[in-house]
This record gives sequence, structure tokens and C-alpha cells, in this order.
Amino acid sequence: MRKIRVLIVDDSAVVRQTLEEILSSDPQIEVMGTAVDPYVAAERLKKEVPDVITLDIEMPRMDGLTFLRKIMQQRPIPVVICSSVAEKGTTTALKALEYGAVEIITKPKIGTKKFLEESKIRLIDKVKAAAMAGKKPLRVAAPVEIKPKLDADVMIPKGKPMPVSPTEKICLVGASTGGTEALRVFLEAQPANCPPIAIVQHMPEHFTAAFANRLNGLCRINVKEAADGDAMMRGLALIAPGDKHMLLKRSGARYFVEVKEGPLVSRHRPSVDVLFRSGARYGGSNVVAAIMTGMGDDGAKGMKELKEAGAYTIAQDEASCVVFGMPQEAIKLGGVDKVLSLEKIAAEIVRACG
Repeated sequence: MRKIRVLIVDDSAVVRQTLEEILSSDPQIEVMGTAVDPYVAAERLKKEVPDVITLDIEMPRMDGLTFLRKIMQQRPIPVVICSSVAEKGTTTALKALEYGAVEIITKPKIGTKKFLEESKIRLIDKVKAAAMAGKKPLRVAAPVEIKPKLDADVMIPKGKPMPVSPTEKICLVGASTGGTEALRVFLEAQPANCPPIAIVQHMPEHFTAAFANRLNGLCRINVKEAADGDAMMRGLALIAPGDKHMLLKRSGARYFVEVKEGPLVSRHRPSVDVLFRSGARYGGSNVVAAIMTGMGDDGAKGMKELKEAGAYTIAQDEASCVVFGMPQEAIKLGGVDKVLSLEKIAAEIVRACG
């Protein structure tokens, strides 16, 4: 297989060197060059086009966002943002995704070399995911309309060993590369009294709060970054905080989420497998789960466990995925009941939840 060719654009010599060493250590990746700023990068792009660009945001002469917009307008190339600005989950980082960045990895303002070395697995995975991510048209799902219910406060998930009460169902969702836009489409289509939703989207620490706030302003439902002990409630979507795992838990008829520290699971934190497996344990047949666009296999094993526990499971189809990795692996394991386009998933979940 031809190697993934990467152009590194960063004004820090230490970061350029560290990124080059990390990426070159993978046999499937080749660093074709580095650039100190977007002007140098533009000259390099006239001679040869990489498969992926890693791009800092704060740089002299031209900032990364301006360069990103120019790239996407003139010749779209998958871009991974690698910036300390993104660490804070600011509007700048959100704009990078809106302008077309495929992935974001944060770097601290101090101790950057050590941080990047420790983030080696995550960084290599994101570059590979970006290489697979072809630019696809923006999608919109028609809003789902259902009649409101009177008894629509606290919701309940699943439970494999625990007896499942005949109560309203909950929704669990996992996504990665391309998931920020997929989740926007999915959540914008939800009715105001939608089933309780818990989401794991692979994102850096501090970024998920800004992402949740943005979605909260766009959707008819409430969207927030999950906090430990948050109840699963109708009309509410909880997004797992970056760098922390989120689990579904149950106490009597009350379903809530647990947010906790822990090691990488399936190469990620938060991990979709962690959420799905806790769903199989505590929700069982009360769960409707969806696995969306993303690189790798996180969530595949957990989705199979959900299906075996009686949950209804849905995978996003290849045509509407930015990267058909996670859904494909879940399908291969036999953990998927139905494969649907992104635009149809919201309506199907509302239908399945009754």
C-alpha cells in the first residue's frame, strides 16, 4: 500500500521535529515535508499535494484558520488541527471543524514535546482517519415530529442481569471522525421530547463543553457536556467530556451517567465501548443504540454486547459516513440490526423508542 504522505505546518521547530519523528515511526506514514507558516506551505503545495496536513492555528503572517479556509475553497485536503488554542475548546476550534478540519488534537502551551510523545497513538490514528476521510456534502435530516407525552421526565436505560422495567427507552450513540457534523444532523432532527440520549464523540479535553453549547443553541432539545451523576431525561442529550469515560448506570427506575477517569479503552478515552458495554449491563432491551462515522473499531464489541442483551442497534451506512470504520466493524461482528443513512437515523430511533 502507498504510504500516507503528510505535510506538517507549525511555527515551532520543536513541534515540527516531534511530529515528524512520531508520524515517521509508523510504517504507513511518510512525512513529505514541514513548513514554518502557511506561506511556506502554499509554496510546497504548488509542487506536490499531501494526503493529510497537520496544521497549527496560531502562526505568524497567516493564522491557521485563514489558511484552512483557503485550502478548502481552492483544493480540499484532509486537515488535522494540532494546536494549543484547541485545548480550551474555544470558538476558534469549533470554527476549524466548520471550515472543514477532519480532526483536532490539542497541545498544551508548555511541555508540548512530552505531551505529543505521550499522545503518539492518538495522533497517528487521527492522521490515518483524516487520510480516509473524503470530503462529503453537508447533510440535513428532516425534523422528527411526535406528539408530546405527559409523563416525560426521568428516563431509563438497559439492564442485562438486572430486571428491566417496562418503561420508556433510552438512546446511546458513538461517533468519531466526521462525528461532529453527523451529530449536528442527528440532534437537530430530534423532537423536543426525544428519548434520553447519551453520546460518546472522540474529542479532546475541554473541547466537548464548547461543542455541546454550540449544539444546544442549534437544536430543539437540551444538549450539555455530561457531569457525573447527571440523570438521563427526555429532551436531553449528554455528551461525554473529553479525556473521561462515560458509563450508563441505573438505580431503581432512575437512569444516570457516571463520568470517571480510566485508561484508554479501544485506544480512546472517552470510549464508545465503555458506554455501550455499560448499556448492555444496565439497560438491555430498553436501549436503542447507534454507531456513526469514525475510524477504527471502538464500539463494535460493545454494540454486539448490546444486541445480545436485547437492545436495538443501528449503524450509519457507508455512503453517508466520512469514515466507514466503526460502523463497518460493528456490522462485521454481527452487532447491528439495521443499517441506515445519517438522515434516517433520528426518525428510526424515535420510532424504536415509541
